Amino acid sequence: MQEKVLRARPGMPYLILFILLYLLAVAAIIAGGVLLDRGSNALGGVLLALGILWVVVGFIPFLGLKIIKPQEALVLTLFGKYIGTLNEPGFYFVNPFAVAVNPAARTRLGQSGDVDSDGKLAVTVTAGGQVSVDGRYTKKISLKIMTLNNAKQKVNDVLGNPVEIGVAVVWRVVDTAKAVFNVDNYKEYLSLQCDSAVRDIVRIYPYDVAPGIDTTGDGQPDEGSLRGSSTIVAERIRKLLQERVENAGLEIMDTRITYLAYAPEIAAVMLQRQQASAIVDARKMIVDGAVSIVEMALEKLNENDVVHLDDERKAAMVSNLLVVLCGNRDAQPVVNSGSLY
Repeated sequence: MQEKVLRARPGMPYLILFILLYLLAVAAIIAGGVLLDRGSNALGGVLLALGILWVVVGFIPFLGLKIIKPQEALVLTLFGKYIGTLNEPGFYFVNPFAVAVNPAARTRLGQSGDVDSDGKLAVTVTAGGQVSVDGRYTKKISLKIMTLNNAKQKVNDVLGNPVEIGVAVVWRVVDTAKAVFNVDNYKEYLSLQCDSAVRDIVRIYPYDVAPGIDTTGDGQPDEGSLRGSSTIVAERIRKLLQERVENAGLEIMDTRITYLAYAPEIAAVMLQRQQASAIVDARKMIVDGAVSIVEMALEKLNENDVVHLDDERKAAMVSNLLVVLCGNRDAQPVVNSGSLY
């Protein structure tokens, strides 16, 4: 169902008219009572009856007066039929029997910019990160840019490691008719689809770069990871989520990963693994540098003809230099006061 903009009439003239009619009704009641006292039973009875009737039912036209603020919309139905949406700010008069529809009026999402509700509210936070509000509420639909910050979820990455991830989604309603009539509750629908999209994308990637993993679907291993390719991962989540909420009249403007970490049960082990990998890489760099220094030292000695060393002495020199260069502690110097041999 596509959104249909309702062209409503200005509300101020009708408000003045209804107030005048109420004043006339009060005047008719007073005049009817005076005429009855004077013996004019027919005219007095008619005026009195009309005045009382309007006082009783005269509030009904006031129900058709609607105030729309900027970035708000009101979806109206008349006897079950969708008649249009008021989405322009102003004061309007519509059919007083038209009913505003918003199944998600009682639902508030975490950190969202929903239309404010009046009165005292009882707030309940659900496990999915959405907030349910009970109390007096408005059935207006917010057209503002809002933020959904679902609770952190535990998802297994492509290697089966449990990962905790949190995603913030920036969204807004672009088609109020779809949002109201195509899904039961568009806010809950968005929250559930967000959880599903995050799981579907996260399980494609490893937490860190791993060999032999294809994250793009082209059949070739790549260096994609949740930690190193967070922008790409967030964009894929946005595109998938947009496809799933298109029928609800929602636009996903942006997604951002707000939290990413290994699950607590394996966090310590993975930290030790990262530390071990870092130590191995550092040792490899130290050894490569030490070998280069030893090679350069031997070449300089031979070029400058400083000393002639046989293979045994060269091996001893190489061993001593590697110990000095690769050791964790400073070497203690030993002075040889005798001959070289």
